[in-house]
Amino acid sequence: MKFFVVRLLTNTPDPVTGARASAATVLGEALREAPVFEDLGFDAYAIGEHHIHDAEASSPPVLLAHIAARTTRLRLFTGVTVLPLLDPVRVAEDYATLDVVSGGRVEIIIGKGNTEEQSRVFGYTNDDQWDRNAEKYELLRRLLREEDVTWEGRYRPPLERFTSRPRPVQDPIRIWHGSATSTRSTELAAKWGDPLFSANVSGPLEQYRALVDDYRARWVAHGRDPAAALVGAGSAGLHVHTDSQRAIEEFRPSYEAFQAYARANGLPPQFSSLEDAIARGSYFVGSPQQVLEQFHRYHDAFGHEIQHVGNIGSLDDPVRRRSIELFAAEVLPVLHDAFPDRLWDGPSAGALAA
Repeated sequence: MKFFVVRLLTNTPDPVTGARASAATVLGEALREAPVFEDLGFDAYAIGEHHIHDAEASSPPVLLAHIAARTTRLRLFTGVTVLPLLDPVRVAEDYATLDVVSGGRVEIIIGKGNTEEQSRVFGYTNDDQWDRNAEKYELLRRLLREEDVTWEGRYRPPLERFTSRPRPVQDPIRIWHGSATSTRSTELAAKWGDPLFSANVSGPLEQYRALVDDYRARWVAHGRDPAAALVGAGSAGLHVHTDSQRAIEEFRPSYEAFQAYARANGLPPQFSSLEDAIARGSYFVGSPQQVLEQFHRYHDAFGHEIQHVGNIGSLDDPVRRRSIELFAAEVLPVLHDAFPDRLWDGPSAGALAA
C-alpha cells in the first residue's frame, strides 16, 4: 500500500486574537515539509484546492511544481481538483506542465466540490455541479490522451482540432474520481474504467464502504474485470504514541477543534466522541499496534491500495512530529509490505534538470 500526506492549507482565525497566519507561513510550511515526508518514506504528497475564505489552497499546480523541484520520488497528488469550477483546457495544460517538470509524477483526483461559497465565486450554483463534472471530465480525459481534439458541449466554447501543450510524460496521467456522498462519482469512475478515491473524512466507515461497494458493482456491470478496479481511501486523522491513552489525549484538542469548526459551518456531528470516531470512523489514533489494526480494518472494508493521512499536525509541533516519526518508523514499513499495490514501482524519473 502507498501512503501520502494531504494538506488543505486551511487558515482560520485564531479563536482568541482573531488574527490569521500569513500566507507565507501557511504555504511555506507545505513547501518545506514535503521533502521531509519523502525522507521519512511516504510515497506522495497532495495539495487540496479551495476557493474559500478560510484556505490558501487556490493554486495547487504552482505549489506542486515547487515541491517537484525539491523532491525526486514523491508522487504529486491533487486533493482534489474541483473540476466543475475550472476550464478543462487550463487543467490539462497546468498538470501536463507539472508532469513534464516533475518527470512524470502527477496524479489528479477530481471532485465535484461541496462548498457553495466557491461555486458562487465562479458564477455557478450547486444545482448542475454533477453535470459540469461529468462533461468537463470527458473533455479533460481526451485532452490528456489525444491530439487534435474536436469537441462541443454545454459548459465551454467548442474546440476544433485542438492539442493542449505540453504533452504529458505519462500516457496518460492517472485521474482518480473523488467520492464522498453520491453514486454519481462511482458511476463516472466505473464507466470510464478509472480508479475511485473514497474521501473517508467526515463520516463513519460504513457510509464510505457502501460507495466503494457500489463502484465495484458498477465496474462489473460495465463489463470490466473486477480484479482491475483500483481504490484509494482517505482518513480524518492520525496520531501515534507508544502509550495508546497518551495518543488519544494528545490528539483530542485537534479533534475537538475540528468538531467546533464543523458545527460553526452547519455540519451535523457524525460521532459522539473521539473514542466513537476511532471505533467507527477513519481516525487512526493509538499505539503503533493499534493503528496497524485500525488500518487492517479499513483495508478489509475497502481493499484499497493507497491511503492518505490527514490532520497529522505540523512538523514544527514536537508532539505531532514525534507521532509522524513513530508512524514512519514502526507502522508505515509494515503496511507497505502487508498490502501490495499496483500503482507505481521504484523511483520516479525525478524533476526536470535545471
